[in-house]
Amino acid sequence: MVAQITAVVIFLVMFILIITEKFPKHFTTLVCGALTLILVFGVGMNIDNHFFGKDYNGFESILETLNVKNIFTAGFWYTAAGENESKGIDWATIIFLTGMMIMVEGMARVGFFRWLCLRLAKLVKYKVIPIFIVFMTMSAVLSMFIDSITVILFLSAVTVELAGLLKFNPVPMILAEIFCANLGGSSTMCGDPPNIIIGSKLGYSFVDFLTNTGAIAGIGLVLMIVYFYFVCRKQLASNTEVDVSKFPDPKDAITDVKGFVVSSVIFALAVVLLITHGQTHLSVATIGLGIAIITIFANLKYLGIIFKKVDFPTVLFFMGLFIVVGGLEQTHILELIATFIKNVSAGNAYVMIAIIIWVSAFASAFIDNIPFAATMVPVITALAGSTGVDLGTMAWALSMGTDIGGSATPIGASANVVGMAVAQKSGHPVGWGEYCKISAPATLIVLVLSTVIIFVRYL
Repeated sequence: MVAQITAVVIFLVMFILIITEKFPKHFTTLVCGALTLILVFGVGMNIDNHFFGKDYNGFESILETLNVKNIFTAGFWYTAAGENESKGIDWATIIFLTGMMIMVEGMARVGFFRWLCLRLAKLVKYKVIPIFIVFMTMSAVLSMFIDSITVILFLSAVTVELAGLLKFNPVPMILAEIFCANLGGSSTMCGDPPNIIIGSKLGYSFVDFLTNTGAIAGIGLVLMIVYFYFVCRKQLASNTEVDVSKFPDPKDAITDVKGFVVSSVIFALAVVLLITHGQTHLSVATIGLGIAIITIFANLKYLGIIFKKVDFPTVLFFMGLFIVVGGLEQTHILELIATFIKNVSAGNAYVMIAIIIWVSAFASAFIDNIPFAATMVPVITALAGSTGVDLGTMAWALSMGTDIGGSATPIGASANVVGMAVAQKSGHPVGWGEYCKISAPATLIVLVLSTVIIFVRYL
């Protein structure tokens, strides 16, 4: 009783502080994680055992939540060797995310992303509408393998640069790129942090996501290219003649030719390992650590530059978050939530899936989708066990809801915030009204599409 109330209070306080951004997000989750270990597992469980006849073991709950022993099992690194424990801190997600961040910063150092953007723009002869379509597609494709924040950071910056040269309004293009980055991220396990959590904890591979959420995202991308074209084509019109001979040469974006080649090879290796890890049985932790080590050895002279730019606060954010969610898990709060959803849906699979998709989407439009996904994974696991509804079906519903729902508002996903910041810095501020007018209908279209496809394909 006391442990449950304390765990819920800490979780709600953490959520409120994350939303209000009173403190850095990683500081919030780490402090709340420490409070969970002390107040829930240490104090609350002892009170419940003494006064309410509970049978909690606070010390074992702490060990299960910290989950350090899992790192030293064969199944953690090689999935065919055994079952991977999913409770508490998901170290596979932590290691994989860190490794990919290191790889991305190595690619950014040599100018890979700016070269790619300028090269594609040159291929379509700097025509605005073709650039618009190509950049939307590139945003989705890159976000399948690289975090959407990095994709939008470089893509929006180049969009602003091209807008200045070609004399068009960059805002519609940036909004389209943001949406496609979130859409592309939903299609693979490594594309968006919620998917990393879902895949790692439930044991789904890159190919599992690609053939399920990826199929939905692929259809959605075609619809979104058509949607954004008709909504934004007038704003992208440019009647000014420009001299393309004065445009920057894509080769000038490369700051280190040798490093560029090496980074491209490392990225290709990461893609191959991710696509084949279902066959090789290498865990995402092994892939992330391996890619990080290769990147480090390839950039020994520039480690200071690379590590300075790696987003370590996000890694700490994940660690604190997993501990807080572990408090809900160990006190069986998540089982109660699963039972509530089961009762509301009366065991009807269609209602259950609709609740997961649309509640996830609505929540992710206003709050960080990472803690929401981390909270819901054990909930859908419990639901699958008690209702018989396929766990994979609920996983794909949760993935699409959290990843796409965040596109509806300027604060729904980190990529949105980054894109808006780049636009504002370039002198093109975007208000909530302008953003939601374009992106909210697009979000609804893809959510309806996702719901229909999941209903027809899986139920």
